[in-house]
Amino acid sequence: MAILGAGTPGGALRVLSLMMGVFLLCMGLDKFGWLTDSAPLVRTLQGWRGDAQPFVLWYLDVIAIPGAPVFARVVTLAELAAGAALIVGARVRLIAMLALLMVLNFHVASDVIFHYDYLTNGYGLPVVGGLAALALSGTRLPFSVSR
Repeated sequence: MAILGAGTPGGALRVLSLMMGVFLLCMGLDKFGWLTDSAPLVRTLQGWRGDAQPFVLWYLDVIAIPGAPVFARVVTLAELAAGAALIVGARVRLIAMLALLMVLNFHVASDVIFHYDYLTNGYGLPVVGGLAALALSGTRLPFSVSR
């Protein structure tokens, strides 16, 4: 653990940065097919329409589903890039904030954020909390290429 600077104020955040980076990188790799075919994203978004709240329905119908061909590619590339940046420690605060906004976008679109189940969802508070901690940290992270 000493190699990651665990004894320094930013050591725990550096470990969190590595973990969140691996998570985002794996999520991006899982969506790699979206680069050539946005149909899986469209099907997912249409499936979320079910019994969604009115605001979520509006968001899906007006923004998410029509923009799916672009979003499929942007999300995949953003998750891959954010994951890699968090792993190497490049612009951790900025990247974590952008990744947090992307994750919250998915949580709103899936209507999960507005329900109690969100508190027990493994993609909910742990991911949002981890990214928020990195984004709001003013601590220099050890073994990072930049702040």
